[in-house]
Amino acid sequence: MPLRGVGHSKLVGDEAPFFDSLADLDAWFTQPHSKLAGVFEYQPRLAVSGQSDNRGKLLVCHDYKGGYTESPSGLCYTFNFWSLCDTFVYFSHHRITVPPSGWINAAHRQGVKILGVLILEHSESDADGLKLLLGNVPSLSTDSNAASGSIPLSAHYASCLAELAFQRGFDGYLLNFESSLPGGTEQARALTAWLILLRAKLRSKVGGHADVVWYDSVIISGELRYQNRLNHCNLPFFLASDALFTNYFWPPNYPALGAAYFLTIDPVLLGNRPAVENVPSRVKTLQSVWTGIDVWGRGQYGGGGFNSYRAITHISPQSLGLSVALFGPGWTWESEQDKPGWSWERWWDYEHKLWIGPSHSGETVPVPDPPQLPDKFPPYNEGPFKPLSMFFVDTPPPDPAKSAFYTCFSPGVGWSWFVDGMSVLQTEQGWTDIDKQCSIGNLAWPRPTLRWEGDERDEDLPTASTVLDMTDAWNGGNSLKMSVACGGSHADDAFFRCIWLPVQSLTVSAGRSYEACIVYKPGSDENVDLDLTVMVKPLSVQEEVQLTAGQAVLTDLPHGCLTWARQSIAVGLVVGFVAKDPSLPCNFVLSLGKLAVYPSPPILPISVGLPRILWAHFAPDSAADSLSNLVGVLTWDTALSLPPMTPINPHINNHPEDARPAWVLDDALPQSHSFLYFNVYVSAYSIDTDLLDSSPATFIATTGLDGHANRLYVEPQCLPQGLERNVCLRFHVQGVTNLGEVLPWERCAFVDL
Repeated sequence: MPLRGVGHSKLVGDEAPFFDSLADLDAWFTQPHSKLAGVFEYQPRLAVSGQSDNRGKLLVCHDYKGGYTESPSGLCYTFNFWSLCDTFVYFSHHRITVPPSGWINAAHRQGVKILGVLILEHSESDADGLKLLLGNVPSLSTDSNAASGSIPLSAHYASCLAELAFQRGFDGYLLNFESSLPGGTEQARALTAWLILLRAKLRSKVGGHADVVWYDSVIISGELRYQNRLNHCNLPFFLASDALFTNYFWPPNYPALGAAYFLTIDPVLLGNRPAVENVPSRVKTLQSVWTGIDVWGRGQYGGGGFNSYRAITHISPQSLGLSVALFGPGWTWESEQDKPGWSWERWWDYEHKLWIGPSHSGETVPVPDPPQLPDKFPPYNEGPFKPLSMFFVDTPPPDPAKSAFYTCFSPGVGWSWFVDGMSVLQTEQGWTDIDKQCSIGNLAWPRPTLRWEGDERDEDLPTASTVLDMTDAWNGGNSLKMSVACGGSHADDAFFRCIWLPVQSLTVSAGRSYEACIVYKPGSDENVDLDLTVMVKPLSVQEEVQLTAGQAVLTDLPHGCLTWARQSIAVGLVVGFVAKDPSLPCNFVLSLGKLAVYPSPPILPISVGLPRILWAHFAPDSAADSLSNLVGVLTWDTALSLPPMTPINPHINNHPEDARPAWVLDDALPQSHSFLYFNVYVSAYSIDTDLLDSSPATFIATTGLDGHANRLYVEPQCLPQGLERNVCLRFHVQGVTNLGEVLPWERCAFVDL
């Protein structure tokens, strides 16, 4: 939520973002709470055609400065490589970590699960460790309960945690119990039984996709003793959970040892049903073992950082099939931010070099020498640097038929805010809003893979580079700027050349018709004229499939109606360029502001709904004694407007046996008034002001920080100065649909104070 001003209170963000004890959780549940309506539901991604289902996956465990550092009036670390990631953990050291709603939305838009954390650390957590099992009892005694031979189990906190995940919209928990259990083996056994209860409650409340991941810490004796792989000491915890996240202190032979041990486990144990009816079981595979890697390198083979590839080489997700749990990727920011010359652009270069490699082909990434291993290990040589993307499948986001695909290529930060190409906010310190994050165009990085379109040419392909341009945008804070440089040519047909420029991968369904919209701004040398067409192609050049594209109509907002077979495809542009003197090198730039792909609208006479904002209301806080100290909650509601219909004459063509309905409505009406976010403006006016004119209004905020739908907390920090000199105040609420279309003012709403 980019907000005008600085120094905002916590009231603009999520309510109760974390809990420091189970007592705090109980206290929170004494009051009624509703499910957050502004959080997107999880939509699974479809498998990429041609990719093995046995390949290991990636879990990313965020631990940036302890968590909850995102600021609407400053820059911070964001994660942008969702297409490589299967599960994301928002980590902190509070007893219960609840992922912020913005992070949940960013993950779910890309088809990624996001987990919270339940953590018990040090001896002061012993009471909560036992309370977790016994429920909200008035007094606790670990020794007496263990001595009785069996610790009774209560489902109270399993139910509370499942309800919390449901209300906040996240997908389960990482359980990090780094404290020995005072009750020893008996408490360890009871804990594994409680894990099964938690899994059952989560799947019943959240859905069959919900996960419980156990961190490799406590063993069957109740002691805290890291095993660094799957073995007999942590097997019961693995079987009671959905997955194991191993510790990081493993030598290079441990991943293979853990995989070999897994293969000796009775397959019946690996397919245990959760203790709930009508919930399908999930069979554990080698992918269920997440082998830990600490990017900070603490006790990590290879030393972490840009040497992380050395450790992943031994995990071998491509061939061995083990998954990877990557802890602390914010290292790229935290380790560099205090160095001279540091900037967001410097960080982004550092970040994408680690994840997807350098921007320029042939560029070498230097890596430090890894720490020396003990003499008992043979020397290992993992070769030169490899980006993390080389080990994992780049998976497209969910099918646009289920959830419309939209991106403005935002990394979740910016310095300005644009609405339909107009800058409405400039900041000095920048802003962070993970809710506004979307795909950065996974096929455009680290550089687009160009191909000649049409007949192959003997000459070298042009070179291309990609940057996130924070100075220009369509809707949001930046655009995707792709620069193409082409050498001169003396070929007879060189005056007109054509290239394929891929931008984004998607997976689409058979028999469905889709529509694509790209908003772009071209720029070129005086020597060059450009001709652009929206296009889709198979994601793999080896695929033999048929793609049928309707006529593409290129206007200021280019659209193309496309019909695809079920497959993984690439969406991009075919760029033809005419050079006045083809013997000279030429350059051109394309700035992309939006890409949306969605099911084609129904053909007339089916009536579709037009989204609108029906009303707006402002409830001032009782402490607000003047316009200059305005505090309160702005709310509104959305609705659909059906198009005008032809009047029905009851005396003509109205036979009772006529099988033609008087009107036909679109089955997708519920999706047609979905909104990404809302822009909010304020205008101050006197009695003689034209009340229908919205042009004097000042942008103050977008929604998205608190997970609530149709709501904005207003405080003086986000309001322009000078309001106290005006007689009246008006708030304007402007919707942005799930296709990235800004509603015209006649379909927006305002409220006067």
